[in-house]
Amino acid sequence: MFSKVLGKLGIKTNQGRETFYGYIFILPWLIGLLCFTLGPMIFSFITSFADYNMRSIEFTGLDNYIYMFTKDQLFGKSFMNTLVYSLMNIPLVTIGGVIVAVLLNKTIFGLRTFRTIYYLPSIMVGVGTYFLWMLLLDPANGLVNAALSVIGIDGPAWLTDPNWTKPAIVLMHLWGLGGQMLLYLARLQSIPNDYYEAASLDGANAFHKFIKITVPLISPIIFYNLVIGIIGSFQVFQEGYIFSGNGSGSPAGSLLFYNLLVWNNAFKNFDTGYANAMCWFLFAVVMILTVIVQKSQKKWVYYEEGDNDD
Repeated sequence: MFSKVLGKLGIKTNQGRETFYGYIFILPWLIGLLCFTLGPMIFSFITSFADYNMRSIEFTGLDNYIYMFTKDQLFGKSFMNTLVYSLMNIPLVTIGGVIVAVLLNKTIFGLRTFRTIYYLPSIMVGVGTYFLWMLLLDPANGLVNAALSVIGIDGPAWLTDPNWTKPAIVLMHLWGLGGQMLLYLARLQSIPNDYYEAASLDGANAFHKFIKITVPLISPIIFYNLVIGIIGSFQVFQEGYIFSGNGSGSPAGSLLFYNLLVWNNAFKNFDTGYANAMCWFLFAVVMILTVIVQKSQKKWVYYEEGDNDD
């Protein structure tokens, strides 16, 4: 009976039936994509041109975008906070992940234990981790400042000094390098040892081997982590919300990240149309940066077959 139905629909070949069955199998995913991803995105884009407060919509054209760029002082402050944090976080986390992976690729006693210890922080629950670090970074009783005092360094007031709030978050992320470390480590273990032996015969030292062999061969993983790092850094939200206590971005607005301002506009001020406009601006920024990195890979990302894919 089902074959007859397909025949009436004009699907008579086996290939056509297989294609039809394939669409049937992915139908739940397609419905989810339309209802929970594309649908909300389209609605968000439309309401970014409106005065929308979750109850009524009044289209105002480009007013939200004009207000964003010309009158909202918090917009510029929050974007700069996010940009400065990203410029600190992305390179340090990327370089830190490479260094930890290289160190854990050596043959030492208790290697598996060390790898487990470095990976565990990356699977801890986000909010619980933030509260843990609030205790560790306490200027009076925190373990971080206590450890610094042992070597004669007077630790800063990490989460109450505007100059140290962003370094504090970066420090917390450096503690959770396990995810990146695992990817680098997997790639390092696939590099043939013949490359290093040949370099040794040519008189290359450890630094030259790292720069000329290790870095080029792990560059695809660096590229992947760089793209993910850009997207993640510009989406920073929970850290600012938790560390500032009530989502205010204190102290002195140093933790008022872009997404935190979006959240305040949407769910505190109920100016959802303006919040959607801010979201689309951030989407454009992240998209441009991602395209730039994607285009730049031809100059620094190397594959074993020697072909740099676009």
